[in-house]
Amino acid sequence: QVQLVESGGGLVQAGGSLRLSCAASGGSRSINDMGWYRQAPGKEREFVADITFGGRLTYADAVKVRFTISRDNAKNTVYLQMNSLKPEDTAVYYCAASVGSGTVMNYVNYWGQGTQVTVSS
Repeated sequence: QVQLVESGGGLVQAGGSLRLSCAASGGSRSINDMGWYRQAPGKEREFVADITFGGRLTYADAVKVRFTISRDNAKNTVYLQMNSLKPEDTAVYYCAASVGSGTVMNYVNYWGQGTQVTVSS
């Protein structure tokens, strides 16, 4: 059973930066695509970014330019570098992974437990 463990959330002022990490274990060889979703209070969970095993990237329009997703396949870890953070980026950020030919934009096979990101104005 694949497990995803996130780290790196916290409190930051507007304009600041944070880096999230997500490490996969337990059968992670089956994973193709890894990415991030976020959920703000009272809102639906939304896609943020993803990266395939081969390095193809996709970003939500709201974070394009400000956020960068990367991946270390040897460590089964995906990262999300978040710069120029805004109060509207405040949310619980969830790591997501999919197996086979799918991507997390279409179907998520595994979720992390989530990490809180709070951006103060």
